[in-house]
Amino acid sequence: MLIKSLILLFPIAACALAAAQTKHQKSKPDARAIHNSAIIIDTHADTPGRFVDENFDLATNTPVSQGHFDFGKVRRGNLGAEFFSIWVDPAITTGYTKRALDMIDSVYEQARLHPDQMVMAYSAEDIVKARTGPHKRLAALMGVEGGHAIENDIRVLRDFYRLGVRYMTLTWMNTNEWADSSGDVDDAKVQHHDGLSDFGKQIVLEMNRLGMMVDISHVSDKTFEDAIAVSKAPIIASHSSARALTDVPRNMTDDMLREVTKNGGVVQVNFNCGFIARDPAYKDKVKAFQQANADLVKQQDDLQKQIEQDHSPETRAKLNEVTAQLKAGYPRPPLSDLIDHIDHVAKVAGIDHVGIGSDFDGIPCTPQGIDSVEDLPKITAALVDRGYDEHQIHKILGGNLLRVFTQVESVSKKLSK
Repeated sequence: MLIKSLILLFPIAACALAAAQTKHQKSKPDARAIHNSAIIIDTHADTPGRFVDENFDLATNTPVSQGHFDFGKVRRGNLGAEFFSIWVDPAITTGYTKRALDMIDSVYEQARLHPDQMVMAYSAEDIVKARTGPHKRLAALMGVEGGHAIENDIRVLRDFYRLGVRYMTLTWMNTNEWADSSGDVDDAKVQHHDGLSDFGKQIVLEMNRLGMMVDISHVSDKTFEDAIAVSKAPIIASHSSARALTDVPRNMTDDMLREVTKNGGVVQVNFNCGFIARDPAYKDKVKAFQQANADLVKQQDDLQKQIEQDHSPETRAKLNEVTAQLKAGYPRPPLSDLIDHIDHVAKVAGIDHVGIGSDFDGIPCTPQGIDSVEDLPKITAALVDRGYDEHQIHKILGGNLLRVFTQVESVSKKLSK
């Protein structure tokens, strides 16, 4: 009798379950609609290196374009604004500032060649203007990656601002003459400053006065502390992730994330596999891959050195071919690892203090499913699956950076008076 009763009840229970599932499906937010309605701001792409060294044009939209970035991918990913990275390799011998100026010019040239698709932006308001109206264009901004590019001259810093640079990363992987980097903080052969030197603190204050965001990605922990203490405006980490999840010096500790909260700043999560992979064996997998492909790795290194000497298209083509072969098999963590980092920063620092800083075109590997800027909607979909609502996602995708940018501009106006 009991079995018969259960059999009779099963259709009723099944119908109730189906109704609940249907209700859940109907109530689940439309991820694509959320994505398309957001002003999406990525704070770090190394594409200017391709502009200068490869004569790459963003209008290129073919399989030959092996990078992360072109106008077709931008449209499909609904990217609203990009901070193009002005990165100067500290190993070059022709002058840091000259190289930076070449890269700045290359960004302006893309805007000049394609005014219907890209416009230079200098303020938070400019970003919003570029994304409103019937003809949306990519808002192009710039950030200098590595304080060595100013060659210890505060006047060059001012000139960079006049040319449109709106943030500067205080260091790259190298300690410069006024700020310590996380990249060589344990190298006894490098002269360190225990954070920022007095001149480094002047640089931070001058950036505040100008309205240039202070970027602490790449810096040592002590440099971070000094920058937080000195800056009168919110700071940013243009492309950093959470050290609690992936223990590398480039990432930020939970204490640092909380300090950014007090400062009012924002942490833009990096997409680099090595900075987001949560598998403890990931480094071993990369090492094994490199050993198995030692010949290709050596070719890549040799070609990189050669191209620094001859800058020839033939060498560049060979380097691109070898790099593509290596990327095809490079170990990649799941997309969930990237979302875990965004989620962690949001929980520790707060939903108002997290964003995205991809490092596109500057890293050897991105998480599975993120092959270019075209795949940004997958991040939105994953955040929806984690329970984030439209308002929160809009903050992560760009709203938080817009707030910080506006505050930095406000501090600049007060200091200028």
